[in-house]
Amino acid sequence: MTSTPRSGTYGAEKAPYVRPSARTADRTRSAPYLFLVPATLLFALFFALPIGYAVWLSFRKVHVSGLGLGSGARSEVWAGFANYTAAFTDSELLDGALRVLGYGCIVVPVMLGLALLFALMLDSEKVRLAPFTRLAIFLPYAIPGVVAALLWGFLYLPDVSPFYYVLDRLGMPQPDLLDGGPLYLALSNIAVWGGTGFNMIVIYTSLQAIPAEVYEAAKLDGATPTQIALRIKIPMVAPSLVLTFFFSIIATLQVFNEPTTLKPLTNSVSTTWSPLMKVYRDAFGTGDIYQAAAEAVIIAFATLVLSFGFLRAANRRNKRDLGPGGAR
Repeated sequence: MTSTPRSGTYGAEKAPYVRPSARTADRTRSAPYLFLVPATLLFALFFALPIGYAVWLSFRKVHVSGLGLGSGARSEVWAGFANYTAAFTDSELLDGALRVLGYGCIVVPVMLGLALLFALMLDSEKVRLAPFTRLAIFLPYAIPGVVAALLWGFLYLPDVSPFYYVLDRLGMPQPDLLDGGPLYLALSNIAVWGGTGFNMIVIYTSLQAIPAEVYEAAKLDGATPTQIALRIKIPMVAPSLVLTFFFSIIATLQVFNEPTTLKPLTNSVSTTWSPLMKVYRDAFGTGDIYQAAAEAVIIAFATLVLSFGFLRAANRRNKRDLGPGGAR
């Protein structure tokens, strides 16, 4: 007596293998590229194309023939590196870069220090009303930069500010925050007030991802909350600190809204206070769009070099801390 072998699971017959056709295989391979087409088009139209056009304009200039009258008297010609040479020797652009450097030396450490402090406090076991506190710290980031600058600008004006009224009633000195050295503090305060919440959320999210077993082991070893924060939490959120520092550097180099908004309120803010304000003045004030394009390319290149250099240094230090075996 012979028995028929069972095929498949629970007696079910196994379906025969059907080799996909060449047409079906080609369609499957091309599907990912079709999904990338919309994003690629948007990137090319609104990012790559404007950058390429700005680079092209930076090597051009206007040539004026005769008195500059008539249809063919003004023509666009090749300028080579003349616009870049003029930009590097422009004292207004260099002075704006120095002002932004001083501004960044105040904004970046204060903002990231407060963000780290708030994140550690919210991650504490004894914190109360954590959801409300997170929202209160993050809320200023949701306010547009121009609105925030207008708000603080009027608070800085002695004639309308309630702070100056209180100081006057108390007989205390009333410093002018929109003139001289205090202007850096006034501008930095706007940036710190608006950006601390975002950086705090990034760091706090990283703290929440740390396993609870790490804290329990540290407590069993007798570590205090301060020791846990300094020796466990901060080293483990170092990648988030690098990311927030990276974003802060880029935002500092591109500062534009705050000084531009405060400019009508004080004579201490010139039209070239920051490099981007200088670009805007040359492009739409004096009409020299070619010089402005060269300055914009220089700012973008400086941002790229600083960002790449910082990320490379951070990655090198991380590999050195991990060691050759990949473990601390």
